Order: sequence, then C-alpha cells, then structure tokens
Amino acid sequence: MNHSGMHDRTPTSEHNRTPGKPEGMQRRPENDEHPAGQGAHHHAPENRHGHTDRAEPRTAAHGAHHEHMAEDFRRRFWISLLLTIPVLALSPMFLGLFGIREALAFPGDRYVLFGLASAVYFYGGWPFLKGMADELRKLLPGMMTLIALAITVAYVYSSVVVFGLPGTVFYWELATLIDIMLLGHWLEMKSVMGASSALEKLAALLPKEAHRIGEDGSVEEVPIGELDKGNRVQVRPGEKIPVDGRVEEGESTVNEAMITGESRPVYKHAGDTVVAGSVNGEGSVTVAVEKTGEDSFLAQVAGLVKQAQDSRSRTQDLANRAALVLTIVALVAGAVTLLVWFGLLGRDFAFAIERTVTVMVITCPHALGLAIPLVVAVSTGLAARSGFIIRDRRAFERARNTGAVIFDKTGTLTRGQFGVSDIVCFGDAWDEAGVLRAAAAVESRSEHPIARGIVDAVEEYPEAGNFTAIPGKGARAVVEGKTIMVVSPGYLDENGIDAPREAADALAAEGKTVVFVLVENAPAGAVALDDIIRPESKDAVARLKSMGIVCMMLTGDNRHTAARVAREVGIDEVFAEVLPEHKADKVREVQERGVVVAMAGDGVNDAPALARADVGIAIGAGTDVAMETAGIVLVRDDPADVASVVELSRATYRKMVQNLGWATGYNVIAIPLAAGVLAGAGVVLSPAIGAVLMSLSTIIVAINARLLHVG
Repeated sequence: MNHSGMHDRTPTSEHNRTPGKPEGMQRRPENDEHPAGQGAHHHAPENRHGHTDRAEPRTAAHGAHHEHMAEDFRRRFWISLLLTIPVLALSPMFLGLFGIREALAFPGDRYVLFGLASAVYFYGGWPFLKGMADELRKLLPGMMTLIALAITVAYVYSSVVVFGLPGTVFYWELATLIDIMLLGHWLEMKSVMGASSALEKLAALLPKEAHRIGEDGSVEEVPIGELDKGNRVQVRPGEKIPVDGRVEEGESTVNEAMITGESRPVYKHAGDTVVAGSVNGEGSVTVAVEKTGEDSFLAQVAGLVKQAQDSRSRTQDLANRAALVLTIVALVAGAVTLLVWFGLLGRDFAFAIERTVTVMVITCPHALGLAIPLVVAVSTGLAARSGFIIRDRRAFERARNTGAVIFDKTGTLTRGQFGVSDIVCFGDAWDEAGVLRAAAAVESRSEHPIARGIVDAVEEYPEAGNFTAIPGKGARAVVEGKTIMVVSPGYLDENGIDAPREAADALAAEGKTVVFVLVENAPAGAVALDDIIRPESKDAVARLKSMGIVCMMLTGDNRHTAARVAREVGIDEVFAEVLPEHKADKVREVQERGVVVAMAGDGVNDAPALARADVGIAIGAGTDVAMETAGIVLVRDDPADVASVVELSRATYRKMVQNLGWATGYNVIAIPLAAGVLAGAGVVLSPAIGAVLMSLSTIIVAINARLLHVG
C-alpha cells in the first residue's frame, strides 16, 4: 500500500470549530462520528438516490409469493376456525364426551353439520388438496398428501354416514385437523417470509442521476440509464460515483470499503479507475464512462449473487420425510384393517370401514402439523433475544453442521474505521501526548478519515490557524505559533527530510497507515493508525474453535494487515488480497473440502460469498445488500453471535427431532388399537379416545417446543 496517497485534502472553513469553546483550545465533539471513508460527505449537498433498472431483483416476486401464501393461510385459518365452533357444537361424538348430546340436538342438525363441515373441507382444506395433487404429480408424496388423505377419508366417510351408512361422523376431527394444519403452515410461512431483495439493494447503491458534461463544457443532470460509454460525468465531493470509469481530471480519495473490502480510502487522480457505488471524498473529479449496464461491476456482483442463490443446496424438511412415512403407513394400515375385518373375519362393512377410517385419521396426528412450526416460532423469538434474526430457516438448520466459519475482516472482525494504534517520538522535545495533540489540532480542520481517527484519539487540542491541505500528502497549520505539518512518508521522500524511520517502517510493514508530524519542518514524531479490531472477535473465534469449527478470514485487504488481525484474533487460515468477484470462489474451495461453510460479512463485496455459503451471516451494521443476501442477520454487530447461531441451530434441531418423535410415536400404540388388534379382548380404540390421544400428543409437542433453550 502506498501511503503517500492517503492524505489528500482540501481546505475547510472555520465552521469546524466547536461553538462556544474558548479561543485557543478545541474539544473533540462528543457526538461527532466520522465513519471511515465518509470524507466530506456530510458537508456536500444531499444526493438523490434511487433504484435503477439495471438489475431487476429476481427475489422480489419470490418474496411477494411467500407473503401472499402466508396471508392466504392466515385468512383460511381464521374463517375455518369460526366455522369449526358450530361444527363442534353439532358433532354427536364431541358432545357425547361432555354428556350434552341430547340437549343441543334438533331435527335436521346432521344436514347443517354436513354443510358446515363441507365449507371447512373445501375452503380450509383446499391448500392441502391442491398440495397433494402437486406432490403426486411429482411422485413425491409428503405432508400435503398425508393431510389431504386424512381429511378426505374423514369427510367422505362422515358424509356417507350422514346420508344413511351406519357409523360415526368424524366432522369435528376433520375441522380441528384442518384448523391446526392451517395454523402450522401459517406459522411456517411467516418464519420464512423474509423475501430476499439483495439485487434490488445492489441497484439502490447507485445514485439515480449523474452530472453529464457536454461537449461545450455544460453540466446537465441525466438518468444513469442515459449514460453511454465515452460520456464524461462530474462527481462532486461526498457523492456516490454513478458509473464504472476512469478519472480524467481532478483528484480525491474514494471510499471503496463497501465494494472491495479495503478499509482505507483510496487516493484517485487522473488515469485511475473508479467503481460505481463507491463514495467520493473531498475532491471533485471528472470521470470518463467505461462500463454501463450489465458490464458494470455491480451488475456482475448481482449476477454472482443470483448464480450462487440458484445453486444453493436444498435440504428436505424433516416433517415431509415423516409425512411420507406416515402416508405409506396410513394407506397400508387402512387397507390391511379393511381386508382383515371385512374380508377375513367377515364382520359387517360398517364396522370394518369405521375401523379403517379411524386408523387413517389417527395416523395423521394434529401434532405433526405443529411439531416443526412451533419449534421454528420459538427458535425465531429466542434468536431475536439472542441478538440475531433468522431470515432463511433452511440456512439456519444447516448451521448445526457447520465445519468452517469464514469471516470477512473489515466491518466484521474489525470496526471498519481508523483508530490510533501507535505513537513514535523522535528525541526528547516532544512526548507522545504532545505529538498526538499537535497532530489532532491540524487534523481538526479536515474531514479525511485518517484525520478523524487522530482527532477522535484525544479529548482536547489547541486551535489551529492558517490551515492548508497538501493534496495527496497531508496538511499544515499554525498551532500555538508554530507551523505543524502532518504528512505521509512520501512527503518526506520528495522533500528530502530525514527522520528516524525504523520504528515507523516496522509499523507500516504490519499494514498500518503511518503519518509523520513535523514541527517547523523538523520531524517530531509519527502516528500509526489501523482498522480497529472488535473486542468481541477473539471471543467469537475461541467459542467456535471450542465447538470443533475451523475459523478462517477472507479479505480484500493486504496480507500484512490480514496476518496481524488473524494473529490477534486467533484465526486458523487467511485468504488475503482477494478480489470481490473471487470471494465466492474461495467459499466454494472450502466447501469442496467436504465441510458445511458459514460466511460472516457486511459489505457489498461479501454478497456473492454470503449467497454461496451454506450459511450466510450478515453483520447488522453492514450494507442492506449483505443483510438481504444472508440467511441470518446479527443485530448487535457482535461476531460472537456467530457461535450463538450454531448453538441455537443445534438445540433447535434436537427439539425438532424430539417433537417429531412425540408427534408420531403414539402411532405405535394408537394404530394397532384403532385397527382392533385387541378387539377379541374387548379393547377397541374408539374415535373419541383416539382424539384424546391426538390432543395429548399435541399438548406435549407444544410444551416441549416452549422448553427450547441454549446452554
């Protein structure tokens, strides 16, 4: 890294002085935050941002589809629930449980019951009937097939009973089964409804309009879509660069952290390339357009995100696997029951069909429809209280098998902003505090990220006058009657100024940015700055390694900086100087080792890698693109929550397995009894007792889900 390009400034006015502070001393503003790379952004006129038509979000329609389905299940649930109340009030079997059957009976009540049950079956049961048709068409029977089979058998049999066949109606079982299944699917759809709008967020990084320079030198605002290769645009201080291009005139620093992952602002002058979406610093530049539309960097990133999302592995849902097994069990058990009682033992058809229907209805337990959704709902709430949001349930479930976690460096393991790390004094004339205060006095007049890092390191500093920026090299000002300069190493080289360089060069070799403080043109000391490591990072890595997970770091930053951060944090493996378009390739390389890979990042450049990973985890303070691409979002910007994600995922999976066991396990006893294997001993499981067993199973599942916890 050439540090000579890190200090380009333009003079700023006296408005930077803290109001009300006595002449001669300035205090650092308490709430004046200057994130790395903003430069003079907040002093420039507000940009107009909007969406372009460059990258139509693939996921927008997908999200709308999920939202529509969740709303449909919600509406069907509430309407079906209202219809179920009179169904229960008119059901002979249900009323018989409470001994009030005769009190509520009236002539024709069975036909009213038939009408209400039909409404519940056709309206509330429609998603399951349609789902069964879809599953059977694909030859993949699952939960929908099992539910549709149970409600159809119950409805058809009960309707035949209403119109003359001896037996017992199952309408109340039918209605409550549909209600609970609708509730379960509604909860499930709500948990996965967070539609991924990553591509739309990428487009939002670009300003809506650009300042195009005409052949006569005039400047007009035009939509980005009207720009062509060869056009020239003006980019003012603090604005986002609208296109990929090359600087023709002017010089400035550009914050590319959200694009490249490089934490330091990059100095740009004539001939240098710039990328759309990066933020211009304090200088005004003229950029020649080189790439537009699908050729632009952001469009390529969008393509990588889409490609990675499309190639993600799909795990089969546990409940669907259980439903497939139970579907087979229901069909076989029902057929065997009918064959044995009617064909072999010669019992009357009414008795045989009642046994068959009881078996098939009981085989589809209410609890199975809630076994997974209840755990999902509880784990989602627990996750939020633990500091993260689950956006993609499948990714969250995969997290339990994580074998490697790849951390982005800038903004994830580090804060993504400069801070003073070291101070070097030359001689005895100045101590560390004096060098830092003098540097802060000069830098208080600048909006450069390095300047803000120095100013933020002190509580108060002398007033500076006659401030002058040295383009690309630093700044000078008069402080307490002395000319103080804060300059880059390149300035010393160009002006032949000798200074003890050993300590400063050693700090620079570690990847730190070093500036020199000159007093009356004589070196007084040097200040080193670096991207601040989050204090939580070391704990995050330690917790993950204790769980047997390999920790890696992926960054576009230089190898020296990456190696130092890795040593301090405890990272096992480092990928440094990785271009944005190659980050997803690195994730794929690790996946090819046969491990489940989680990726934690926060920048635009991390979006393809987050989508490529088995588990994408976005740091909450990062860009919307990273958060919309990832399956999990860390709310508290705490990388230690990555370990919490894995822990909760493992606990959630255990709870799902337990619930499926409770939801289906009672069938081992209930199905044989419902089939009448002990009928010879006078033990026949009536539909009412079967309903009690189903309810008990549902209650156990609900309580067990609420007991989910981590640690």
